[in-house]
Amino acid sequence: MASDPIPPTRAADAAIDSVSVLGEDSRRRMFAFIRRARRAVTRDEAAASVGISRKLAAFHLDKLVDAGLLRARYETPGGIRKVGRQPKVYEPTDAQLTVNIPDRRHELLADLLLDAVLAEGPEENATQAATRTAGVRGRQMGEREREQTRPGRLGAERGLTTCERMLEEHGYEPVRETPTHIRLRNCPFHPLAAKAPDLVCGMNHAFLTGYLDGLRISGVQAVLAPQPGECCVQLTPAGTDPDDGTDETADAAPQPD
Repeated sequence: MASDPIPPTRAADAAIDSVSVLGEDSRRRMFAFIRRARRAVTRDEAAASVGISRKLAAFHLDKLVDAGLLRARYETPGGIRKVGRQPKVYEPTDAQLTVNIPDRRHELLADLLLDAVLAEGPEENATQAATRTAGVRGRQMGEREREQTRPGRLGAERGLTTCERMLEEHGYEPVRETPTHIRLRNCPFHPLAAKAPDLVCGMNHAFLTGYLDGLRISGVQAVLAPQPGECCVQLTPAGTDPDDGTDETADAAPQPD
């Protein structure tokens, strides 16, 4: 069974930790040397590459291993077997570091567009296929979340609480303005959304609508309500206008979820 992917928020935290490890000059230069070597490198070689002692090099190399940037093993360089303990060698991992502040999810958008190209129907244009694909992906995510957590019936308030976790993980920076209204302070697809707002905002809207449908939340809708510097979508009570500043459920008697 394949392992579950690392949630985006945890992956971003790990990337920031890795970047901070590279802030030390000798450590960064040794990491660059090992990447360029395209082979396993010994502590002595790494130390010599930056002009520090073997002991200090070992300290920095182990920090890079702990950060997931290098992996270590015991091996005789050149494959020559010798008597005694084999030296420890280091080589790069496959880790790729991407840190964006505020968070960006261009890889999700690219993945959705690729799916749309591969699955475009004979009666669809590219925009229609992209919007449909985004809705399907969102619905699948919502259904998977529901299957894993088994939350039972989800009304607006508890449903939005469940949504906030996904929104945080995908960089939307949700703000709960009322119990049944979430404003999304960040567009994870910026600046591409500014270049093709109809396409990207339409996909974003379909993605979040699909997620709500898959999670089966009652009384909540994803609506297009663009605001400067924010996401084009808001999550509001069903049947309300996000621009009128009202929440029709705010004064209503609470209903059990």
